[in-house]
Amino acid sequence: MAIPFFTGRLTDWILRDGAGAAFTQNLTLMSILIIASSVLEFVCDGIYNSTMGRVHSHLQGEVFRSVLRQETEFFQKNQTGAITSRVTEDTSTVSVSLSSELSLLLWYLARGLCLLGLMLWGSPPLTMVTLAALPLLFLLPEKLGKWHQVMAAQVQESLAKSSQVAIEVLSAMPTVRSFANEEGEAQKFKQKLQDMKTLNQKEALAYAVDLWTTSISGMLLKVGILYVGGKLVTGGAISSGNLVTFVLYQIQFTEAVQVLLSTYPRVQKAVGSSKEIFEYLDRIPRCPASGSLTSLKSEGLVKFQNVSFAYPNRPEVPVLQGLTFTLRPGEVTALVGPNGSGKSTVAALLQNLYQPTEGQVLLGEKPLPEYEHRYLHRQVAAVGQEPQLFGRSFQENIAYGLSQKPAMEEVIAAAMESGAHSFISKLPQGYDTEVGEAGSQLSGGQRQAVALARALIRKPRVLILDDATSALDANNQAQVESLLYESPERYSRSVLLITQRLSSVEQANHILFLEGGTIVEEGTHQQLMANKGRYWTMLQAPGGSDAPE
Repeated sequence: MAIPFFTGRLTDWILRDGAGAAFTQNLTLMSILIIASSVLEFVCDGIYNSTMGRVHSHLQGEVFRSVLRQETEFFQKNQTGAITSRVTEDTSTVSVSLSSELSLLLWYLARGLCLLGLMLWGSPPLTMVTLAALPLLFLLPEKLGKWHQVMAAQVQESLAKSSQVAIEVLSAMPTVRSFANEEGEAQKFKQKLQDMKTLNQKEALAYAVDLWTTSISGMLLKVGILYVGGKLVTGGAISSGNLVTFVLYQIQFTEAVQVLLSTYPRVQKAVGSSKEIFEYLDRIPRCPASGSLTSLKSEGLVKFQNVSFAYPNRPEVPVLQGLTFTLRPGEVTALVGPNGSGKSTVAALLQNLYQPTEGQVLLGEKPLPEYEHRYLHRQVAAVGQEPQLFGRSFQENIAYGLSQKPAMEEVIAAAMESGAHSFISKLPQGYDTEVGEAGSQLSGGQRQAVALARALIRKPRVLILDDATSALDANNQAQVESLLYESPERYSRSVLLITQRLSSVEQANHILFLEGGTIVEEGTHQQLMANKGRYWTMLQAPGGSDAPE
């Protein structure tokens, strides 16, 4: 900002005699100021960009951490693609926009205020002319900027929808291929892209109109300044050098205003993109906070006391009604019944994924929410029919979630118990072999065996097997049954066995027959067969005891 001042002085000195010394002295001073300005700008830009890089990493990490804290229903109500888009794309948009646009906004705001002060010092009349023209520079572009902001928000929403389509299709490729619907999905994605293309064109038009109005307003202001300034020079009110100085300051001031007008909507766009981000950051999870208990008074004893439950998205449809039963250490309790009777819901409540609408679930005489989160899930381990593995090595998948990395001997021991060691040991890289995304390189039975090892390595007090052996072969099935009914470790844990293969429950210490969310029969296999009730009827179904329900 020193250059216009010296330029005006030099213009006056050129017209005078004997000003050579002052000319050289001021030219040297101007050069020193330029070099100092460049160095300071370099330092400031480095500090700012370094800071914004840290802000980006911190913001993305905080958003992801906030998402992980949400209750189970949150992930059922919000699609995975939409959540992923918010965590990755929206945080990147906000961070990139702020790192560049906010820097410009702050820079030119400070610069514009300084220039305005210098203009008032140089020529108050010309400054008044400039300020009188500011509404022309502000009002119309501001209206157009809001239009551009709305269009930008719509483009962002359209991008999230198209990303969701792609993620959904790519995660279900076997189903897409099985139904030969590749072309249909491609057309659906193409339609989403077409919608986004239309919105992009509207956004581009809004941006162009906004930029054009700002530019033409600045040009008209320059013409007005030159006209009024020429009158002042010819009238002797200011020197030609002062006019040159003011015009150069006014050009910089107009540029600063233009940058502010074009940058502010983009900062607003970043703020618009951050709306969902801050909703995630500010959202209070509806699940109870982690408790403080880290010890069990009665190892592995579980009590369901008059438990009723309905899912939050369907509160009028009861899934469980007045459920009361006990799981005891050293015993296998089998939960059987027709599909939709609420068996998996019992498993979810026991894992503290949901809270009962009535009654309570006790572990060692204390309600589940009173236990510290990580401690509780070391004591209660579950294996489902379709276990979720991660695109990591076998060793990492088996040791997943443990606070301390287990010894390799512990990993192998757990894999041997579950039957996974037999196929892992045959691989060239053994336990360091990657399982592929979501375990895609493994069969269903292999995934179940690895997931069972992941549960057993925790040495849980409560083990939940929710149809977790349905894909195992006969040998592995027999090995798991031996683990449940003959292993010495069985006395240290309670087992809840949910299965569709009724031949697996004959040895169970206690069998609960669940139907319509209530227990209609309970007892041992022999007692229930003698009663000839619902359990007996199911065993007489075609296919015998090995038939799924």
